[in-house]
Amino acid sequence: MTNAPLGGANLRGAVDLSSLVRPPAPAPAPGAHEPGSSSTTAGGVVRSATDATFTEVLDLSSTVPVIVEFFGQGVEASLTEFVPQYGGRIALVTVDATTNPQLVQAFQVQQVPTVAAVVGGRPVQLFTGTLAEQDLRDVMEQVLQLAAQNNVTGSIAVSVDATAEAEPLEEPLPPHHQEAYDALANGDFPTAIKAYETAIAQNPRDSLAVAGLAQISLLSRLDGVSPDEVHGKAAADPTNVDIQLVVADLDVAGGNLDDAFARLLDLFPTLDAEGKNRIRTRILDYFEIAGADDERVAAARRRLTLLLY
Repeated sequence: MTNAPLGGANLRGAVDLSSLVRPPAPAPAPGAHEPGSSSTTAGGVVRSATDATFTEVLDLSSTVPVIVEFFGQGVEASLTEFVPQYGGRIALVTVDATTNPQLVQAFQVQQVPTVAAVVGGRPVQLFTGTLAEQDLRDVMEQVLQLAAQNNVTGSIAVSVDATAEAEPLEEPLPPHHQEAYDALANGDFPTAIKAYETAIAQNPRDSLAVAGLAQISLLSRLDGVSPDEVHGKAAADPTNVDIQLVVADLDVAGGNLDDAFARLLDLFPTLDAEGKNRIRTRILDYFEIAGADDERVAAARRRLTLLLY
């Protein structure tokens, strides 16, 4: 068992998953529920999710903190009776790690059970294995404290059917966005990439397609990658651009955006024109993934500009 206490953790160390495939939810209409209010939302406290439906979980995490438990390989989810004890202040989502490779990659699941949280669309690693009940309650209290710090203090109705899934609330996606979403759900990265490229060709200002393309491309590049093997190669050959780019991808996928920027920007001055262009292009992709309002993006953009000029 590995336990990672939250302590004074904040959410800026994690990559925002909320735009992974679908655009962010529209602003609530006047009088509708807003994150942080005390009103309830439909759907059970306990539900299951897949690669294709996880966007609903991200939306829910703006109302209440969501515990995500990965199970599989003969290991059953163990928190389905524990989380409802919090009366709708915390939700639980169970994910079968054997059939949802995108979520396994995004949460860096190495074994089951693995338990994480999502607060305001951002992931927080919690622990692997199982905890004693008191330790588990301590972790839940830390999650609630973190949620309160980020104004995620709503509640959801405790339904009779605790495993009921939430009704989809998203607006229909544009055709090429939907095509990319469906392809990703099937693990078909080339088709998803082509769909976003087509959307961008039709509308170069489609910022959601640009961000989606950057994110899908990242997942595609990391498909089948062994982190331990890559990190070993990177340590042995610190000037190899190909290997350092893969390590940077792993950093971004794990929420370590600062590490990815530092790695590539430190390498940048030592490279020829072709190498510098590859680094610059990849960093621009990371800008799209993280979003322009991310403080780490602003700092990296300033440093890249200084290196270029």
